[in-house]
Formats: sequence, structure tokens, C-alpha cells
Amino acid sequence: LSVDQTQQLLDRPSAPLQDDPVSWRNQAMFELFYSSGLRLAELVSLDTHYHQDPQYQSKSWLLMEDRELVVSGKGGKTRRLPIGEKALHALQQWLERRTTLASLATSADASAALFLGARGARIHPRVVQQELENYARASGLPVHVHPHSLRHSFASHAAARSETLPMIGKLLGHARLQSTSRYAH
Repeated sequence: LSVDQTQQLLDRPSAPLQDDPVSWRNQAMFELFYSSGLRLAELVSLDTHYHQDPQYQSKSWLLMEDRELVVSGKGGKTRRLPIGEKALHALQQWLERRTTLASLATSADASAALFLGARGARIHPRVVQQELENYARASGLPVHVHPHSLRHSFASHAAARSETLPMIGKLLGHARLQSTSRYAH
């Protein structure tokens, strides 16, 4: 997505945000995708905070006070990612409304999950894909948008702002600079 298309998607001037938990969740998910360059699997694995008990241990979690995420990515490599201001604000709004869906949670995994589905379970990747597709359509975008589009846009826009490829690669969790070099153009 171009910078303008990304802004059109996330700002949604033609489709005001509905005041329901799912709408706030979606806004927070999509802002976080773009802000931090997450993979879909990384987003759905996020917990509200580090959680450990006999039934469950977090792999990835939110550090709200540090404005960061701790993410376990491909190959089990852990990295810390900054959260942008707009994503941070969207997360705060979502967390205030998350209790509505969290009250339906029936497992330790669901109780810990940052993003929940309509029935209180950890959100499924396919639901994220469908919600983003609907979100993009409601925003009037003429292109198909999938979660990796936001990751790719994050990296391309960072490269356009003259961020170094090694830094972008580190944020994306790439093991090789060659994987990151496609964003240089």
C-alpha cells in the first residue's frame, strides 16, 4: 500500500468507527500491524502481559508501560518492537473494551490473549484476514489488502524514510539482509 492508501485504511474517514468491542479490536489490530511490522501469527499470539501458570505460558506479550511488544517470531527468535503513538492509543481504547469479550473466555490461553474473537477465544488468523478485507473494502480501497500488506507497507515506508536495511530487518525479524533488501526499491 502507498502511504496515502495506508492512511486511508487506518483513518477511515468514510467509515466512522462503531462503538462496539469488535470495531475497537479491529482498529487496534490493524494499527499494530502497521506500527510494528508484525506477521499474522505474531499478532494473534500476543498476550495482554506476560502470563505464566501451570496451564499456560506467554510466548509474545504487550509491555504497555514501555510502549513495546515482546514477540517470538519465526524460528523461536524473540525481539522487542516499538509501538507507534496511533497504535498505542488504539490499544488503550481496545483494552478498555476488551473485558466484554474476555468475560466469555473459557481457557487460560483465551484469558491471556490480547485479541479475542466474538466468542471470547483467542482470535483466529482467518478472522483477522476476513476483518481486514472487510475493513479495507469499507475504507474504499481499490486493492485487496491482507495482513502481510501492512507488514510490507511498514517496511517499504521505513525504507522510504531512509531507515537502514539492517534496522528494518531487525524490526521484521529477518535472519538475512537479503530478505529485507526487497524493500529498498
